[in-house]
Amino acid sequence: MISVTLFPGRYVQGRGALSRLGNECSRLGRKALLIVSPHPQEHLLPLVLPTIKDQCRMAVAPFGRECSDDEIQRLFRLMAQEGSDLVVGMGGGKTLDAAKAVAHLAQVPAIMVPTIASTDAPCSSVCLVYTSEGTFKRADFLPRNPDAVIVDTQVVAEAPARFLASGMGDALATWFEAESCRVKRAPNIAGEIGSMTAYALARLCWDTLQDYGLAALASCSARAVTPALEHVVEANTLLSGLGFESAGLASAHSVHNGFTALAQTRGCHHGEKVAFGVLASLFLTDKPPTIMDQVYGFCESVGLPTTLADLGLHGVTDQDLLRVGEKACAAGESMHNEPFETSPAVVVDMIKAADAWGRSRKQA
Repeated sequence: MISVTLFPGRYVQGRGALSRLGNECSRLGRKALLIVSPHPQEHLLPLVLPTIKDQCRMAVAPFGRECSDDEIQRLFRLMAQEGSDLVVGMGGGKTLDAAKAVAHLAQVPAIMVPTIASTDAPCSSVCLVYTSEGTFKRADFLPRNPDAVIVDTQVVAEAPARFLASGMGDALATWFEAESCRVKRAPNIAGEIGSMTAYALARLCWDTLQDYGLAALASCSARAVTPALEHVVEANTLLSGLGFESAGLASAHSVHNGFTALAQTRGCHHGEKVAFGVLASLFLTDKPPTIMDQVYGFCESVGLPTTLADLGLHGVTDQDLLRVGEKACAAGESMHNEPFETSPAVVVDMIKAADAWGRSRKQA
């Protein structure tokens, strides 16, 4: 049996890691198109650009907030106009996904510079594409991972702590989904069986969150770079990225995709919806109460949603939940990697059960 494990070309993390951007750019290209989110464009670029001007020319392209087909094509046309031979993405997950997509279309190297540790997008070859209104449309599986990932933990520490917590929600899914794929021998993102390394990294991701999650969140709230913060940033970004891509996805991310069909959830971050997907998956996979208490307790401790009301879905109808279930169970969804029966009706039941357990804990 053949297994496949996927990695980015180079991963750089630590306080002041942005000082390495110029070196990485000069190693991979002559002129970069920098696709950047609004906040780092205003607050970070004035500090960064002067430090790299002697190493690589840079054209700045503000990101249009949604990783949609229209936005990807707009940025690709801009890249052609600029004559760039390198793409740098700077910002959150959707910005980085768009940068990966543009680099793929242009067949040039890509450097990811996440300014928040809110998703595992920086290291992966996956690009999540949405409609212009923010509804999940599809996942594109690109043929290569980013050539370099640079995570400056001082920058991460200065971002709102909710982003770090959201990243923990995304990372929380890594081991639970990997375990389902391992049991079923379901394929990973490369369409192959995961390696021993992939499953071990996925487990390390969950262990790291349990050990350091609360201390990392406190550090981020204080804008302090601590060992705990470094551990969790690595879990959110590298371990989760390697784990989900090389071990596989299952129901938690499909439930997230289903929730994007409901406009009420659009104020929630990706990892917050994924975290509730993990809670729902506990019922699908028949986890024992000890595990359920650990996962619910972790979510409560770092402020992740444990009820539908936390997702903006107070009073949601069964008809709307069925829409979530239908989208979560669509052809090609990772829901089908679960070693248990799945259907839209089953998804609705597990969402309602997860909500009921979360409400009962709040009332205790």
